[in-house]
Amino acid sequence: MNIETLKRAPAGCVNTPLEYMPRLTRELGGGRLYIKRDDLTGLALGGNKARKLDYIVQYALDNGYTALMTFGGVQTNHGRLTAAAAIRYGLKPILVLKGARPDYLSGNLLLDRLMGCDLRFVDDTAVESLPEAEREEAKRRFLEECAGKIIAEYEARGEKVLSVPVGGQTVYGSAGYIQAVPELMAQLEAQDVRPRYLVVGYGSTGTFAGLWAGAKYYHAPFEVVGIPIEPDYRPREETAAFINQLSGTFGLGFTCRAEDLRLETGPAEAPYGGTGYNQPDPVTQEHIALLARTEAVFLDPCYTGKAFYGFTDLVRRGVLEGDAVFLHTGGAPGLWTKEHLDAMQALLWSGGAEDRACVMKLGVP
Repeated sequence: MNIETLKRAPAGCVNTPLEYMPRLTRELGGGRLYIKRDDLTGLALGGNKARKLDYIVQYALDNGYTALMTFGGVQTNHGRLTAAAAIRYGLKPILVLKGARPDYLSGNLLLDRLMGCDLRFVDDTAVESLPEAEREEAKRRFLEECAGKIIAEYEARGEKVLSVPVGGQTVYGSAGYIQAVPELMAQLEAQDVRPRYLVVGYGSTGTFAGLWAGAKYYHAPFEVVGIPIEPDYRPREETAAFINQLSGTFGLGFTCRAEDLRLETGPAEAPYGGTGYNQPDPVTQEHIALLARTEAVFLDPCYTGKAFYGFTDLVRRGVLEGDAVFLHTGGAPGLWTKEHLDAMQALLWSGGAEDRACVMKLGVP
């Protein structure tokens, strides 16, 4: 299968902007810093999953599927974009969300409901008291059981359901980021930019793996650096194995070893991934505010805020020397989830002198 001729069903907009960040560059004092705006892919407020869905949707259409079902946290960005891509191509969107149904509708859930998604909450809180190994195994089994029941229910109605893994981490999905590399290289050449690094969040790893494979295959001039967005991140060995699967499927002609992959986790006392997946933390909040204040670009608190913290810290400490590009993978609706809104009140709405929100009252004569 030839990666360069692989069919795609356009779900969003590619050729996203590559922008210089002059004010951030001055503030950090390193090389020239750029941002690749994959938050502007256009599909349902944008995000990196749109590139993956180009190929996942094409696979679904080619194989007669009528519904797309995918998984994620309650506020999944991937789920929002998968639902949007399904709707654009006349497929039924089904989201299987890991967690209890929130009492309050906010963030991505609001967008999911506006699009008319079928939502299934997999509430596994009953096993939280078990030891970790037993707990995780019980959650995995319950999720598989629920997914099987959901597929059977829809198939009984005449649907053919394609089950898409968390983050769209499939061989076809990662093809979108293999093919993002020549797009970026053309932009770098047009702007006469020669970065040494491309920095991206490392979560479900489909984006990182595609970029790494694309950089290797197309002989990119930059190194792909991954920033884990949670402390318990996927082992390098698993990601290397998936990259080798990409190479074998698309005939890319290389082998990847775990030690070839560069991940930067940050200092032990303040790791880039924070305290846990999608858990609010003040360091991530401060870095979201930093990019907004310097470049008027908004990050999210689950993925890009943490990856950006890693990016800026590595530049500040001189670990990344020379020019560098940060890949913005989207996710801004996460800013409007209740838990993150609550957590940012102290930083941005405290009423103190630093919040710069002053009230000027009209007095009574």
